[in-house]
Amino acid sequence: MKVRAVIPDFLPVEEIQRRVGALLPGIDIVNEPLTKGLYPLNELEVLILTTFHDLPAEAIQQMPALKFIQVASTGYNRVDLAEVRRRGIMLSNIPVANSKTVAEHVVLLILALLRNLTDMDGAMRKGEWPMLTNCHDLAGRTVGILGLGRIGKELAARLLPFEVAVVYFDVVRASPEDEARLGVTYLPLDEILAQADVVSLHLPLTEQTRNLLDAAHLKMMKDGALLINTARSELVDLPALREEVKQGRLSAGLDVFPSEPPDFSDELFATPGTVFTPHLAGVTMEAQARFLQETVKNVLRYLQGKDPLYRVDGGTPPKDG
Repeated sequence: MKVRAVIPDFLPVEEIQRRVGALLPGIDIVNEPLTKGLYPLNELEVLILTTFHDLPAEAIQQMPALKFIQVASTGYNRVDLAEVRRRGIMLSNIPVANSKTVAEHVVLLILALLRNLTDMDGAMRKGEWPMLTNCHDLAGRTVGILGLGRIGKELAARLLPFEVAVVYFDVVRASPEDEARLGVTYLPLDEILAQADVVSLHLPLTEQTRNLLDAAHLKMMKDGALLINTARSELVDLPALREEVKQGRLSAGLDVFPSEPPDFSDELFATPGTVFTPHLAGVTMEAQARFLQETVKNVLRYLQGKDPLYRVDGGTPPKDG
């Protein structure tokens, strides 16, 4: 089968070619989906993407032989799902490589906000020695997790040693066994917003979750609460959040933005009570290695005639054999 991998130009193409080519001989590695490569577009059967590239319907239509798309990330919202469904193309992501990584990053953002890390670091870099602090402990607080999927569960597990109360909301409630193991309590969304000192978002972006935390829901949050978003920017009404943060009522730790890179002239970046990271919550050297390993393994499953893992949409599996 003719396989193409599309990777961003800042990754080491030769190193990836060396490592992947040994397992997938003849793989075509390019920097853009429609770039001229080893194979004509109309002959490509398998396409591997990262989170850095869009795959709109018009691009998919230029690949009439395409049968399987593997996205080497958790998110796959940059692929036109309507066209994938229309064509019956199989689509898989890799949801298992960075769940722990993102959960660790959420804890980092929470602690950075509670301990005013960036303010103290900035003051010392200017030669100042702050004598007073309005820092807070995490212990004894209530953390609300919106979305108890893989990352939400990993976060709950990492919060246990901090002696916090963990409440969660999800469309599908966890089993009693999982709730007991993780020490979490289910509550409706509005109750979590009213009670939680920290709210962390771990929901997929759907029509139901888009702007889930609108102005009205943000108003429900406790004064002084922290909002952490490492999921999707579109889950939150950003202008409404900006106003709440400017007023000093909420603090925010954001790893995702409406456009990336964002508009750095946005006054949010100069507002106290904020911490930002550049959509790298799930990116560590270890996580990237796991993504590569799991991606290659899943493509090999498909090439061997097996149903690929982590199916998220598409057609029928290949016949065994």
